[in-house]
Formats: sequence, structure tokens, C-alpha cells
Amino acid sequence: MRILVTGAAGFIGSHVVGRLVADGHDVVALDRRRPDADAHDPGATWVVADVRDPDAWAHARGADAVCHQAAMIGLGVDMGDIRRYVDDNDAGTASGLWALHAAGWRGRLVLASSMVVYGEGRYLCPTHGDVAAPPRTAAALDACRWEPPCPACGADLTWALVDEDRPTDPRNVYAATKLHQEHLLAAWAREGGMHAVALRYHNVYGPRLPLGTPYAGVAALFATRAAAGEAPLVFEDGGQARDFVHVKDVAAANAAALTAPPDGPPGLRAYNIASGHPTTVLDVARGLAATAGAPAPRVVGGYRLGDVRHIVASPARAAVELGFRARVPLAEGVATILPVRT
Repeated sequence: MRILVTGAAGFIGSHVVGRLVADGHDVVALDRRRPDADAHDPGATWVVADVRDPDAWAHARGADAVCHQAAMIGLGVDMGDIRRYVDDNDAGTASGLWALHAAGWRGRLVLASSMVVYGEGRYLCPTHGDVAAPPRTAAALDACRWEPPCPACGADLTWALVDEDRPTDPRNVYAATKLHQEHLLAAWAREGGMHAVALRYHNVYGPRLPLGTPYAGVAALFATRAAAGEAPLVFEDGGQARDFVHVKDVAAANAAALTAPPDGPPGLRAYNIASGHPTTVLDVARGLAATAGAPAPRVVGGYRLGDVRHIVASPARAAVELGFRARVPLAEGVATILPVRT
């Protein structure tokens, strides 16, 4: 297959390019910056272009599929980031879909989406069963009440696995842009009678994870301090449940989604891309600190209001329909985040 990969020089995109080249595909790798030496796969054709420019999408001509990884990542620092997120994620995707429609392109399109579209995950109340957790308030978090309460009785809730049919509820700007990308892609696919896929990545980690940036995920923030010989700092009480999935597994999920035979009516199909082995952020911090020989993590309380307490996925749909199962265990993969010492 000939496949266009956008965001190809990025953390996840570069691994997707490597996997597709290794699988024997003809890959056009597009990014607005040139790849670093360790992310450059000479088996791909590299193009420097910006997805916000509709002309960049001309490189999809002759392609059987498009793998759209380009996006501004992370939760943002504050509302001052809103224009950049919407410009990169929403306007970039809209430019691409417009260009593909105008060119009469017909093929498989796979979007890098995110678990953040769910907001808080799925919760169970001992009295009221499956309930939707309300947004946590600054007053509750200031009082160190970390667990979301049942909206009916106020009791602490217990997390449960989220599947793809769970209602979406984005709770920060980044999450809103990722869900909007899905909505744009769904409309494009339905109108054109095509099949498209949204891969809802959970916490992705592994080689080339960008460190030292306020837009990085929690694993990168922990790794930055551990690599410097400092104790990772853990917000809240460290009990936040997450699913960490290795970037090699994410690349394999993209390869599966790009090549799986279409199933069902035209439109968008979403898949959780997760390991299926939930853990807490404190346990991840402990693993990184131990691997780096750094001091044990310090639980410092504090919070970011846009964060959610627990979000843990069911990977069952991807296993059944795409044949995807994560292979890299967290205990083995965590060392691949840390810089190589020379």
C-alpha cells in the first residue's frame, strides 16, 4: 500500500512510519519540521509541509490510505493556548478533509484521537450503579477530595472500564479539539461513503517521548526529573488510574487499522488503543525513579483542574475487529522513556 503519514516526525508519527516501512509499505512522511536523526527512516519519502495548508494534502494523490497523526498534543497550560490547539488540530484536519474531498480521493483514513474525549471515565456507585461523574470542582480539590462523588448521593465512586460506546465529555481544550476532529472525520466519511477510523490512544510512552516541556504527558514529566536524578513529583495522592501503552504497540495498532478490511456501514469507527493493564500514576513514577536510580517519588498534592481522576479503557473492540493486542509490558517498556546514558 501507498500511505501518507502526517505528523511523521513526531513522537508517535515517527514510530508509525518505521512500522509501515518495515511492513513493506510505500510511505510518504509529511511534517512541518524535518525529523531528528533518530526519527528519520530512510525507507520513507519525506516531505516538509504544514497540514493547515490544503496544498500539503496533494501528497495523498495515489495513496491508498492516510494516517493523520499531526496535532498539537498535551492538555495545554491555560486558556491562552486555545487558538493554537484549534488552529493545529481542527483547522489542520478541516484543510485535509476539504482537500481530499476536492481531489475526489477515496481511501482509508486513520485519525490519531485520544482517551481525553471521554472526560472522566466510567464510574460505579455502590447504591446507584453506573453513573456519570460530574466535573471535579476547585473547592473539592483544594480540600483534597480527589475521588469524584456520585451525583445522586455524594458517595465516592469506583472506576470501571470504558468502552467506545461511552458518551464523550471533553473537559479541556485539547480534548475538545480531538473530539471535533472525530466529528469532522465522521461527517466526511458518511458523506463520501467511506470507512474511517479514530484510534483513541491512552497514555502513550516509549522512545522519543518529548521530555522537558509543559505540554508533555505525565510519564514524560516523571522521566525528566528521574533522568536528572531528582524525585518525580506526583499530583493529588498518586492514585489516579491510567492505562499506559507503549509507542511500538501504538504503531502496530495504526498498521492494523490501515490494512484491516472494511467492516460495517460507511462512517467512523472508534477504537481504544490501550494495554488492558491499568496502573496508577504513582506506580509509574516509582518504576521510572527506580530504573533511573533517582530518589523515590514525592506526592505533593496539587492538581490541574482540567485533569480527570481515572480513565481506564477496555481494549476488547480493537482485539476483535483489528486483531490488535498490546505486547510490551509496562515493567519492560518504562526504561525506554529515559535518555540513553553515554
